[in-house]
Amino acid sequence: MHSHSGSFIEVIKESFMITFLVIVMMFLIEYINVQSKGRWNNYLKKKGWLQIVIAALLGMIPGCLGAFAAVSLYTHRILSFAALVAVMIATVGDEIFVMVAVIPETTVILLPIVFAIAIIVGIIILSFTDKNFMPAEKFIHPQFHNNDPDCICLKPSDVVSQLKNASFHRALLVFGFVLFIILLIIGEVGPESWDWEKVTFLIVCLIGAVVVSTASDHFLTEHIWSHIIKKHFIKVFLWTFGAFLFIHLIDNYLDVDHWLKDNPYLILLIAVLIGIIPESGPHIVFISLFANGTIPFSILLANSIVQDGHGAIPLLAESRKSFVLLKLINVLVSLLVGGILLMLNY
Repeated sequence: MHSHSGSFIEVIKESFMITFLVIVMMFLIEYINVQSKGRWNNYLKKKGWLQIVIAALLGMIPGCLGAFAAVSLYTHRILSFAALVAVMIATVGDEIFVMVAVIPETTVILLPIVFAIAIIVGIIILSFTDKNFMPAEKFIHPQFHNNDPDCICLKPSDVVSQLKNASFHRALLVFGFVLFIILLIIGEVGPESWDWEKVTFLIVCLIGAVVVSTASDHFLTEHIWSHIIKKHFIKVFLWTFGAFLFIHLIDNYLDVDHWLKDNPYLILLIAVLIGIIPESGPHIVFISLFANGTIPFSILLANSIVQDGHGAIPLLAESRKSFVLLKLINVLVSLLVGGILLMLNY
């Protein structure tokens, strides 16, 4: 009973951590959009091929932060759906850390292949989808009022007075950031060891803390609180918690290893289906099986293509239609690539 309650607490902690990081990403995207009045992303909107390359590069960032950023850009109508597909194909999630540690030579080969596939598939989808294939308006976060002189992110002259006379919203957000940063530092949330991932989380949180501490009252109230916190925090947390809880229950009651048989095509199908799960843990089994020589490279590659760590969970909360279509495309690509390589005995 103790272990189950402990695991449940871990699910809550991990769900909160992912939600917090997603919200901070939204803060930063909103800040850049409002501060620049959206001008910074005009070039990306015009250059579809550039979107694909940038998305694939975002996906190559170890962990899921690149995918989180891409989802934010997509829900802000900055990245196209084709670019979103590219970033999710390129994203290997937290497995990248395990792969570098366990199979470094294979990782050096696998990552460029995944990157190339992401760009190729993204360009193909871009040629078949309308440029306006984006989330519905109700999913869009950035809102800046071009004719409103008060719609700015930062008034340097007001920073000190804003902190001295902090509103409830500002005080609550600053307290939340300070608490989260302390929990991150002492290892209560996030990675336990001080690795690249934990340092990145800390930097992102510190930037977010600066934003909520110095932002104008208008930006803090209208954009961060009304447009992001109220509309998205609970929704993202509930979807994240639900997904993690489901994964936790599956891990407790199903033995994935038992499903793996001698038929390589069945293993390929299982690897792709498990890749649909928006979580890093279940996929590590395929890295271990490959390292032990149990499965071929083609199956490891197929699993890497279709899975994207936690990256797609925020998309599930924002646009389920996009999530389903994206996963369907990634499944087809992974089965095609994996099947061809398997027939070639790779």
